[in-house]
Amino acid sequence: MSHRIAIIDDEPKIVRFIKANLLSLGYKIVTFSDGEQFLNNFDLHELDLVLLDIMMPNMDGFTVLERLRKFSNVPVIILTARSNSNDLIEGFELGADDYLTKPFSLDELFARVKAVLRRTAHLDQTIYENKKVSVGNIDINLAQKRVFVGEKEMHFTNTEYLILEQLALYADKVVSHEQILVSVWGAEYRNEVEYLRVAIARIRKKLKDSGCKNIASIISTYPGIGYSLVTKPT
Repeated sequence: MSHRIAIIDDEPKIVRFIKANLLSLGYKIVTFSDGEQFLNNFDLHELDLVLLDIMMPNMDGFTVLERLRKFSNVPVIILTARSNSNDLIEGFELGADDYLTKPFSLDELFARVKAVLRRTAHLDQTIYENKKVSVGNIDINLAQKRVFVGEKEMHFTNTEYLILEQLALYADKVVSHEQILVSVWGAEYRNEVEYLRVAIARIRKKLKDSGCKNIASIISTYPGIGYSLVTKPT
């Protein structure tokens, strides 16, 4: 079954360009000219991926993403003409899965789309029978792909969950930046440490907001090396 991708952008030429080329690869495409239209019609489409422009009138892409993350973890690639690093960080903090700066080549677009969809497929297909990791009041059930803090189930984006999954699989061991990036994002992202840093910060914040204590000790940072999920934090 073909993946269904939504394009949200107020520039008709860009929408036609992206749509035509993704259709040629067999993807199903729906388009929206503004964020409010997309949010109001989200439930009408079973989406596998969203390509979201940032600079749009009425409601910018960051606002769209923030509202979207209140009810959906569908993967999102931000498309923007702005290359400011603060914009990149803000996008990831709001739950974006990737970031593409205009103008971009078709090869780069295709690679990013395939990489994000590959992560989603990995999330659906990987099975760890009877595998569960507990850290304090955090329970990570790798077989069911569910995370609980106490009795409360946590909701993470696909990317965030896959990072936790990597750390849980190697609990109490230091997992290198490169190993996490390659396992979660793909080999082409092996040097994108900033992606990982922002994602870890978002995971920590979600866990802390849900009542997890000593989160910095539970997901321990090894500067310049990687991270470790510590099952018996001090």
